[in-house]
Amino acid sequence: MSPTRPLHLAVALDGPARYDAQHYARLTGLAERGALDFVTLGDSFARPGPDALAVLACVAPTTHRIGLVPTVTTTHTEPFHVSTAVATLDWVSQGRAGWSVGVSATDAEARLFGRRPAAPCQALWREAGEVADAVARLWDSREDATGARTPAPDRAGGRSGLHRIDFQGAAFRVRGPSTVPRPPQGRPVTVVDLTGAGDAGRRVAGCHADVVLVRARDPEEASALRTALRREAAARGRDPESLRVLLSLAVDLGGRESPPGPGLDAGRRRRGPASYYSGGPVRLAEQLARWHRGGAVDGFHLAPIAPHRDLERIVNGTVALLQHRGLFRTFHPGGTLREHLGLARPANRYTTAPTRGVSV
Repeated sequence: MSPTRPLHLAVALDGPARYDAQHYARLTGLAERGALDFVTLGDSFARPGPDALAVLACVAPTTHRIGLVPTVTTTHTEPFHVSTAVATLDWVSQGRAGWSVGVSATDAEARLFGRRPAAPCQALWREAGEVADAVARLWDSREDATGARTPAPDRAGGRSGLHRIDFQGAAFRVRGPSTVPRPPQGRPVTVVDLTGAGDAGRRVAGCHADVVLVRARDPEEASALRTALRREAAARGRDPESLRVLLSLAVDLGGRESPPGPGLDAGRRRRGPASYYSGGPVRLAEQLARWHRGGAVDGFHLAPIAPHRDLERIVNGTVALLQHRGLFRTFHPGGTLREHLGLARPANRYTTAPTRGVSV
């Protein structure tokens, strides 16, 4: 990796469930002041708590630049609803939305819906890939207006500028078009977290992800994962330069600074295949810089153990030091999440070649 390649930073807001939007707004505002690319908020049918996408939709008007990426579970969820919900988040945030593709694997979660039993992981991720494909097609099913951030009006009785997608998956069929105008980003950023996803998850990432979250014990393992993902993307006909691979790193800044060690840090603990940092913000900055300079990853997705405590130390300590050393930007380069990540706005697949609008 070229040493001039931008460093990308994101942070997770996960923690004990909170039902006050101001809690998440405060954390997101702090991350925005650090010029981070985006925040994530996890979600699952397996635990109680507010809906992550709805929470970040509430947070959107309180922020101006930072990207907002909730987890959206594709299992037991209609692709049309996923499409419209994420597109709406992109509109209310003025082009700062993404979504992290989630799956629901347990019998207990399946019983909440009562429509079908839990499926094996490979089948769940195959379905997630089909959902991601259908969702992207739905986003393209309505043409842009002259200004990308202005909804195109329905014309000629609702026919002009609309495209039926007629998508057939293994477990669903979607006709389209979407009822929400094409999002400001064209297609909001798709994130795939490979934790527990296996080979099927990696294929979904290679086909559909703009950002992939990986876990690794050392730079060599991370670099191998990044290379394999870029190769997978290229095999799917995509430009591997359009893929951002971030290392997910659990962070505990409750301790003191410790001397640097040969691995992630001198006092590191391993949680299975995950990376874990325990120490101070200065050493964390040094470790992030070392991994990035070595070309292992494009950036980092930091998951503070205690966001209410550690996020401030990340922003005012680690990020401030990286900025002081010229290793991380001091302001957001644009207004959309795609611009933060250096990703182009995708062309509409239905208007790159002559097609006819459809009756709906």
